[in-house]
Amino acid sequence: MNARNLTVGIMLLLGLVIAMVPENTTKPYKLTAEQMLHSVNTGSHQIHPDYLAEWLINKDPGIRLIDVRSPDEYDTYHLPNAINVPLADILNPKYGDVWDQGIKFNVLYSNGSTASNEAWMILRQLGYENLGVLMGGLNYWTETIMNPQAPPTTSPNDEIAKYEFRKGASQALGGGAVTAKTASTDTEIKKPKIVPRKAKKAPQGGC
Repeated sequence: MNARNLTVGIMLLLGLVIAMVPENTTKPYKLTAEQMLHSVNTGSHQIHPDYLAEWLINKDPGIRLIDVRSPDEYDTYHLPNAINVPLADILNPKYGDVWDQGIKFNVLYSNGSTASNEAWMILRQLGYENLGVLMGGLNYWTETIMNPQAPPTTSPNDEIAKYEFRKGASQALGGGAVTAKTASTDTEIKKPKIVPRKAKKAPQGGC
């Protein structure tokens, strides 16, 4: 698929997502289709598994995992401390406090990337912030963190260091006692910036 067809496909997906959002919650739109497309193209909303593994190992209190798969899939397996908000239910009012907050950064994930990206698009269209998507979903997480492949011994030092980190992370997150060191001594893994929720104005006037 060439770049032009890919762009057209993304624009069609954005249009479908916008159409899915109830009309009374989308006036005015919080983001234009062009702004959302820019985020998708740059990947600025995607969280690499290495970053997430680092945060989980350090028990970062500012990170919250949101599993958007079905309850059955969630019950079968989910990431540590993740909560289940199925894609079909993300607009349910009972989850309003999950999205409308400025304390935690929500990392959405599914088996791949499609469902979590759809959830991200809908929520961003509604104006919610503090949202990211696990790059590649559980499939890439499993491949990268839980079952990392050892690089050739002739690989650059940073690739070997990355593998050692992933191997340690796999054992630590799988219930072992191994502490994973940082993935790279040259790159600091930065936590996403959390945007505080704007305080609502108190009612004015009186009797």
